[in-house]
Formats: sequence, C-alpha cells, structure tokens
Amino acid sequence: MSHDATAPMLSPMTTSSSQTRSKVPAIILLLAAIIAGGAIGWWILGSSDAPSSTYSWAPPNGLEPKRAFGYLEKICEFGPRPSGTPAIEKLQTYLIEHFKSIGTTVETQEFEVRHPLDGSPVTMKNIIVRIAPELKRRVLICTHYDTRPFPDYDPVNPQGVFIGANDGASGPALFQEIAPQLMKMDLKVGVDLIMFDGEELIFENDGTKGEYFLGSKHFATRYVSDPKDFTYEAGILVDMIADKELQLYYERNSYDFARNLVRDVWSIAAKMKIREFVARTRHTVRDDHLPLNEIARIPTIDIIDFDYPRPSTRGQKYWHTEQDIPENCSGESICKVGAVLLEWIKGLK
Repeated sequence: MSHDATAPMLSPMTTSSSQTRSKVPAIILLLAAIIAGGAIGWWILGSSDAPSSTYSWAPPNGLEPKRAFGYLEKICEFGPRPSGTPAIEKLQTYLIEHFKSIGTTVETQEFEVRHPLDGSPVTMKNIIVRIAPELKRRVLICTHYDTRPFPDYDPVNPQGVFIGANDGASGPALFQEIAPQLMKMDLKVGVDLIMFDGEELIFENDGTKGEYFLGSKHFATRYVSDPKDFTYEAGILVDMIADKELQLYYERNSYDFARNLVRDVWSIAAKMKIREFVARTRHTVRDDHLPLNEIARIPTIDIIDFDYPRPSTRGQKYWHTEQDIPENCSGESICKVGAVLLEWIKGLK
C-alpha cells in the first residue's frame, strides 16, 4: 500500500496568523508554543478516545492469540516473499493445503505480469477461501500475502531483508485463526477470505518500476468481466493488523466509499470494548480496497494500522523496514480484529 503525503491532518489549533503573532510579546509566544505543543501531543498520543495499553481483554471462545501468533511466525519462516519467488510459491502451497485441511473450499486465480525490472514473466496467484459456498449473497474479507522486495524505508539498510510480519503475514494469519470459527457459524451470508498476490511488487516508490495492487485489480476486473451466480454485498480489507501497539483509525478513502460500513464496524468494536478501534479519521491510504471500490463497485473498507508502531510526528517507524518482524507483532492484536470481524459477520442477515 502507499500513503497519501497529506495525511495525517493536524489539529486546527496548530495554525495561526503571522500578523497576530508579530504583536504578541515573546514570553506569551513561548507559553503559547508550549501549550500548543502539548495539545498536539495530546491529540496524537493521548486523546480520550485513543486506545489504552493497560486494559485487560479476554478473547471470545475459539480465538487464541498464541495460536494466531504461531501462524504469523510460520508464514515469516518462509523468509521474504515477493511475488514470483520460490518463497511465495512455497507459501502458496502451505496456505492452500492448510485451508483445504480444515474443510474449506479453496479456489485460485492465476495470471501473469511482467517483472518491472527485466520484463520476464511473473506468475501470480490469488487464493480464495470460500465458506458456505452455496450461499449466493456474499461478503468478502481480503488481505495481501506477498511482501515488498526490499525494506526501502529502512534508515540503515534499504536493500536489506524484508520479512513483512505485519505487512504481509498478519492478514493470512488472521484468516487461519477465524476460518474455523466461521465454519461453525450459522451463516446467513456466505464469506470469502481472499488473499491477493502482487500488492506491492515495487522497486521504486515513484511507480516507475512496478505497479501496486496487481492481484486486487485482476480480481476486480474478473468479477466484472466474468460474473458469477453470486454477488458481493460488501468487503473488508485487513492490512497491518498485528502491531503490538494496535491503533485502528477510520481510513479516509474507506470513509468516502463506504462510510456506513466503517461506522458499523467501529461501532461493533466499541460495543465489544475493543479500544484499539478509534472512531476518527487519520490517514489516507491507497491499498487493495481501491480496485474493489472503483472497478468492481463492491463497497469495501480498509482496516489498517498505519502508525506502526505508534502515532508520532517523529521517531522510529517499522513500515517497510527491517524491523517489521514477529517480535514487533502480537497475536492478541490479530484476535481483536478477528473478534470484531466475526461479530460483524454474525450480524449479517
């Protein structure tokens, strides 16, 4: 995914008129700066509706954080998993065999693209896990399972090893954790768990060497050009949802495309007292939900923690660095998102 440079927005209290400033004595300016700085820090880190790291939470029956974290670790053991590599081919085999072994219907979409560096063919594979496939009214929950070729935002080693524990492994691990629970439910609406390949086969951030969202674009195009005997009524994308310091704000594109769905999901989290879902917009993120909205016309939102590890205007970031490793992730975070998703699905009529 990529991030709109205009977000996050800062509080209006940070703006002021230069004409007004020139008339205020220096000591008042100093005090104002201190107060404003404190207010900004409160808005980013300590507002009353921000999640607390001190509250206790017991996962619903059936969800086990330790097991969910084990799934994430297992995926990371395959190493870096860019599209078209032997590592992702092994991961594909593992995921397909896993979901078949628990009794789900598994389908794949294979397609070919050209490698952005040398033009060689790259075979990609979307993996679709269908639960209650007989139901014609359906929703989809989706994620990506490939990793970026390099940790290009790493301040020390941007050509190093990118494991993608949060950004690449957390979504499939979540699906492994919730799929057995979905199979036990008396579903009124069918559920497809979709894992996209080719989310970021990117070698240059300016887009000159690579293209984002290849798997979701292919899926959305096929949904329109080759219609099935079922319809997706809504979709939820999950991305980077294993952060130890999980904080999930409204994502602006999601709110523009499907604000009622955004509000429904965050309202469910509030009722479940899962404080990591913060009912306020923060980031604008270009992600796999865009092709689903723009091409397939499936109202789809993005549940994403883009503040990995925490909201801050300064300090270390793990996104697209060598620090995106299991040690900075949490099975409890995965299960909190899973609990909200299961409750949302349970309420579909």
